[in-house]
Amino acid sequence: MKMLFPLLLPLLLLCLHCPAGVSVTVSSRKAKVEVHEHTDAVLSCDFRTEKDQNPRIEWKKKGQAVTFVYFNDKFTGSYAGRAKMEGATLTIHSVTEKDSGEYRCEVTAGQDHINFGEATVNLYVLVPPHIPSCDVPRSVFVGSDLELLCKDKLSVPPAMYSWYKDNKALMASADTPYSMDSHKGTLKFKSVSKMDSGMYRCESSNSVGAPKSCVAQQLKVVDYPVDVTFLIAGAAGFVILTLLCCLCVCVCHRRRCCKKDKKAKSTKSYSPPPPPPIHSLMNYKQTQSFMI
Repeated sequence: MKMLFPLLLPLLLLCLHCPAGVSVTVSSRKAKVEVHEHTDAVLSCDFRTEKDQNPRIEWKKKGQAVTFVYFNDKFTGSYAGRAKMEGATLTIHSVTEKDSGEYRCEVTAGQDHINFGEATVNLYVLVPPHIPSCDVPRSVFVGSDLELLCKDKLSVPPAMYSWYKDNKALMASADTPYSMDSHKGTLKFKSVSKMDSGMYRCESSNSVGAPKSCVAQQLKVVDYPVDVTFLIAGAAGFVILTLLCCLCVCVCHRRRCCKKDKKAKSTKSYSPPPPPPIHSLMNYKQTQSFMI
């Protein structure tokens, strides 16, 4: 060991005096940014280089395809005129839900030994509830199954839904004739009764803003009219009669009672042609005699 130490000492001193190859260091103070709609979003990007004091900075957004936000020292597309740069930190003014997505800060230092680094920031633009669309039919027949629909496609995070009948909140349980899905916004009835008639409305809500409700709509549950009952009975009778006729035809076909006798068709009495008249025979004989 004592013999090896004098040999290792010069190598150690050489390593301490040699400049290390330091790569570009890029980082973000906040990798996930959540802001409300129509406010400013600050996407931080900090970098450190080895030698290059004026590195190239670019911002890109990842969606269905990667698009430039900041390129060649200027903003592109919809970001032009509503964004600014401070160092490598990007600020977007008056953001909308379309600005949500994954952003990437890229720094290229051409004079450094390892000259590229990047950092990713995810932007979530929070959108309060909007007035939902409510699908409530005007009338349904007693005993029918029924599904009421409610949807708010714009709120971020996605809205939760609740239903009201005559301004009273509906609470589904094992004893109620209906079921609800607060995530999908559906209100389902297996078999409606006249007691289910009333004014229905839906409310959407999330953690961002105040709940929003659609206009209440009237639902009427009515009996089947008499003429409809007769129509259904007549249609059922016609179907039964048609089936009976088909059954009779099939039975007749199997017993061959509907087929005609082919032998009777094909067998005919043969009548020989009548004999020629006597005077014709006589003329024939005379002609033969004359020829001889």
